[in-house]
Formats: sequence, C-alpha cells, structure tokens
Amino acid sequence: MLRWILGSREAQGSVEKSSVLCIGEEQPKNWFTELQVLKGHFDIVRFLVQIDDFRCASAGDDGLVLVWNVETGERLQELRGHSQQITAITTFTCNDDLTSHTSLITASSDRSLSLWDPDTGNRVQTISDLQSSVKCLLVLERLCVLASGGGELCVWNKEFELQCHKPNHSDTGITALIELPKNCIAAAMDKEIVIYRLTVSTDSSMSVAEIRCLSDHQDRIRALINVNDGLFASGSHAGELILWDAIDWNILAYEHILWEESQASTQAEIRLAAPKPSEMSIQHLTTNGRHILAAVGSGLYVYSILTKTVVAYRKVAHDSNVLHTMLLSDSELMSCSEDGSVRMWEIQDLPLHAEPASAGFFGMWTFGRTHKQPGPPSKKVVDVPNIRTLELTGDLIGHSGAVQMFVSFRENGLVTCSTDHLLILWKNGERQSHLRSLALFQKLEENEEL
Repeated sequence: MLRWILGSREAQGSVEKSSVLCIGEEQPKNWFTELQVLKGHFDIVRFLVQIDDFRCASAGDDGLVLVWNVETGERLQELRGHSQQITAITTFTCNDDLTSHTSLITASSDRSLSLWDPDTGNRVQTISDLQSSVKCLLVLERLCVLASGGGELCVWNKEFELQCHKPNHSDTGITALIELPKNCIAAAMDKEIVIYRLTVSTDSSMSVAEIRCLSDHQDRIRALINVNDGLFASGSHAGELILWDAIDWNILAYEHILWEESQASTQAEIRLAAPKPSEMSIQHLTTNGRHILAAVGSGLYVYSILTKTVVAYRKVAHDSNVLHTMLLSDSELMSCSEDGSVRMWEIQDLPLHAEPASAGFFGMWTFGRTHKQPGPPSKKVVDVPNIRTLELTGDLIGHSGAVQMFVSFRENGLVTCSTDHLLILWKNGERQSHLRSLALFQKLEENEEL
C-alpha cells in the first residue's frame, strides 16, 4: 500500500517499535489505499460523530464544529458559537409522525450547551451560565430528552428546557453516561457507578432519583458502555473490566489484568519489571454484543461475553496508548493510538510453537471470578485454552499527531481525527477508481461521445 506521510511522526511512548508489527508496503487485506486530508480546524480535533450515511461532524479544542460530506470531503457547515473547547458532542434525533430530523448538541468548557441544525448551520438553542462544564451527553430517544453530566446530572427536553437535576457527591464529576432499562441511567464518577432513575408524572413533569451506588472498582473508571439490553461493562485505570447486569446491577464477571511477576530471585528485579499504571489502564471499550474489545495501555484484549474469558490479545499493539477501538466483525478489529497510527487487526490462531498466553511477557487475566478476591494477586500461571492472537493486517499512516478517534462509514470510508488539527478521509482505492470510471463513462454518454 502506498503510504502517505504528512509530517514526521515520532512515537510518543517509550516503547521501541517492534519489527514484528511492520508488515511492509504490500497489505492485501487493507483496502484503505486512498486518502483525502480535510482541513478546517486550528487546534486538536477530539470528537467525531456520524450524522447520517454521508455526513459527520468534527469538534475539538478550537470550539468549532465542522460538518463534512464523507463522499466528497466537502466542508458543508461551520458551526461557530462556543468560546472555549468542545467537551462533548452527540446527535439528537426526534421522530415526528411524518418526519425525522437529526440535530447536533455540543457542550463546551465555556459552561454552555448548544443545539444546532446541521443542515443550515444555525444555532437553534443555547444554554449559558451552567454551574459547571458538561463532560458527557446522553440522548434518551424513547423519552425524547437529553441528559448532561458534569458537576451535576441534568435532564433537558427537546426545547432545551430543564426538566430535573441532581447534584453529585464526587469532586471529579460525571465523566460518562449510558442508558439502562426501566428509565435508568448509569453515571461514572471517579471509582463509582451511580444508578439514577427518571420518573415521569401524570402531568408530564419529570424527576430523577439516585437509587444505587456501585463501588466495586478500585480505581478511576475510564470507560462505560452498553453491551446489549441486559448487560453493560465498565473499565478502570487499574485494568479492571466488570460486566454488569443492566436490570439488577449485579456483577456478572470481574476480570483484572494482572501482570505476572518475574521469576527473578531479587525483589529489586521484580520491582523493575512492574508495569507503569498507564500500561494497565483501560482507555476505551467497544462491543458488538458478543465480544468486548478493551484498549489496555498500548495493548488490545478481546473478551468473550459468552465464555467470560479473553479469547485473543496483543499486549503491545501500538507504540503508545491506544485511544479508540472498533470491532469490525468477530474476527476483525481496528485501533488508533497516541503514536499517530491507525491499525487493522485479524484474530488468528497462535502458532504451535508459541508460548502459552499467560507465560513470559504476558500479563495474565484471572478468569471466572464473579467477586473480587482480597489479598495480593496470585503468581500462579493460568493455562488458557484456545487463546488466539491479533495479527496486523493494515497500517494507516497519515497523521503526524495522536489519533483521537475514528468513525466508519463502511463502504463510504473511514474518518480519523488527530492532535495535528487534521481529519483524514480514508477510502477503498479500488472502489473509488471504479466509481470515477463509471462517472466518466456517464459523462461521455451524456455528451454523446460514445
């Protein structure tokens, strides 16, 4: 594959790039052979959100929200109004009897919320002078309301009228929100997950009440996701992955990434071999309902929800921390990192001569625990049957800074954003060539030249 280098890219971590991960110019399973650089931001681009099949919005530290056409790379709208960096962005779709319209909602460090029409670029509503900055947004489409989390939990209707609010007891505030069944919301606050319930009265007024506090994590919660209607998952800075029942909020599985201690005879050598906290931190979780993909430090782990075990791993997948992941299928996935790369992976069987998954360099998982065990981690090596590995199949190199996240438009391409202020639109080169040929023949036919 032809590699495009927009600038010199140095790994931001201390891990030396492994030659095993260099797959060369020929990447037959990597169809992203054409790219288009999208310019418009003048600071770090942290967020991407899909509006529909052909449009996405980008936002970041410059306070701008830009709307793009992913087919052409055209900048459609420039939404200006925030005076400081964007801290959260989401879409809000309200379905009427005959029509459906998708709006954009943004939150900023300027302590304001804004509702935008991405078709016209107009700011429809805005709320200023909030008590604190909003760190996360959640749309509950069934109730047609918006929840915002930060120093407090607030619930707004589609006209941006405050319905109810609840102050929280954490100094760090709410950092993540997900919707649960029975009009409940799970909010991540430091080491805890607080469950709130929304109640709609007969006069259509709404109230919110805290009904449960889950304090099972030992460190700050970094990721919180819905798995399916009955499950959700959370990941912590200390490498804890907890699978929860979404109805009664009980722990269904508790997995902790334990780094196997060296067999060295001296305590000093063991201390030198201990991982840094960032190497165990779960930065991002994603799921397809059957597996959970965890970004842990610079590594990737695929966890089976059915068997409640890790089925594949790559301890060092990037040169620096992995920031965002996506499961393309049960066997294919994608990740991006602080090192500026976007990588495609395929789950494959380990070669026969490979070491067991928990031996040597590998940090083992403790399998099958439904409750945390007190005391120090076990040093016993666990033999994990049927463990598989992640093999690199594509390496997308184009950004000169940390890639914050990406959004897939399937056959229409992939959009990435970065600290280099750029977006890159990655395309299937063969498909684009075919489309250009069809367009050319159509034009010739219209001009009666064929």
